[in-house]
Amino acid sequence: MKKNRFKVLGVMSGTSLDGIDIALVTFTRSKSWSFSIENATTYSYSAIWKTRLSNAIHFNDEQLAVLNNDYTAYLAAQINKFKEENGVNNLDAVCIHGHTIKHEPENNYTLQIGNLPELTTLIKENVVCDFRVGDVALGGQGAPLVPIGDDLLFHEYNYCLNLGGFANISTENITRIAYDICPVNTVLNFYAEKLGYDYDDEGKIARAGQLNIELLEELQNLDFYKKNPPKSLGIEWVNENVFPILQKYEENIPSILCTFTHHVALQITKNLDNLTSSKVLITGGGSFNTFLIELIQKRTKTKIEIPSATIINYKEALIFGFLGVLKLLGENNVLSSVTGAAHDHSSGVIFEL
Repeated sequence: MKKNRFKVLGVMSGTSLDGIDIALVTFTRSKSWSFSIENATTYSYSAIWKTRLSNAIHFNDEQLAVLNNDYTAYLAAQINKFKEENGVNNLDAVCIHGHTIKHEPENNYTLQIGNLPELTTLIKENVVCDFRVGDVALGGQGAPLVPIGDDLLFHEYNYCLNLGGFANISTENITRIAYDICPVNTVLNFYAEKLGYDYDDEGKIARAGQLNIELLEELQNLDFYKKNPPKSLGIEWVNENVFPILQKYEENIPSILCTFTHHVALQITKNLDNLTSSKVLITGGGSFNTFLIELIQKRTKTKIEIPSATIINYKEALIFGFLGVLKLLGENNVLSSVTGAAHDHSSGVIFEL
């Protein structure tokens, strides 16, 4: 009989550069899967690491190799710190997303740093990592990968919406489908930082800004929004398509924040069925942006549910822990209906201690 109880660390670093999320999770399977988050912490990036990671998209191969080694050592230090602070032992594995530097599925390429085999020795644990590469090799987008967790751990919701660096959504439509909708915190945090803040707390700056209809229309007309799923976004797309538009309006940053928040709400509600009987679970840092949540609710009859702060903050770390468990079992953890890969598959690499 296959093992039905796993104790793992799920480790996640998102494009919004908030920090490294680490969650200690126990997964149990009887008739269906259940989970319990025992402890969870975010280790914020220093200004130096934020700069290195945000600039890495322009690095050459040699610079990326150095960064990968440095980041792997840094990641190991944070994992060891978490283990020590929380008395963690007897793990089945540490399951790591890594930090995405380049994501170009159209070029059959994706790079997440921090997935080097040396990590196993540094943290003295089995490691499951590098989940995206296998999917891209099979012709998939390599993203989003979270929907298998939505399907098996949060199946009571019609939609699971994550508001992180990007907004992505997962839903059951004969088969499970999921895709990126639009940027969120990659843009909002960028402009909040120009005003001296790490982020726009509760969307207060955006709420005080003025809606710019001309800018809103320009954003709404971006070609990506006309594409059908599967589709995914990376920071490269934001740099090439979004920031050049916003730079024309930078004399009024509160207006940019206000307008972009309206834009996000419009794009999200276009992807909901607008039925009072439907429920959408919203997680990710954007869940705390009350201005954004209000704008979404004003535009849809779909019932919004926001869970505990632990689920909001650590759902992705939780699910990457779950992807690692499925990989250890040799079971499918990526859905071709979501990514566009040739078939469902068990993605990731296992490094044993």
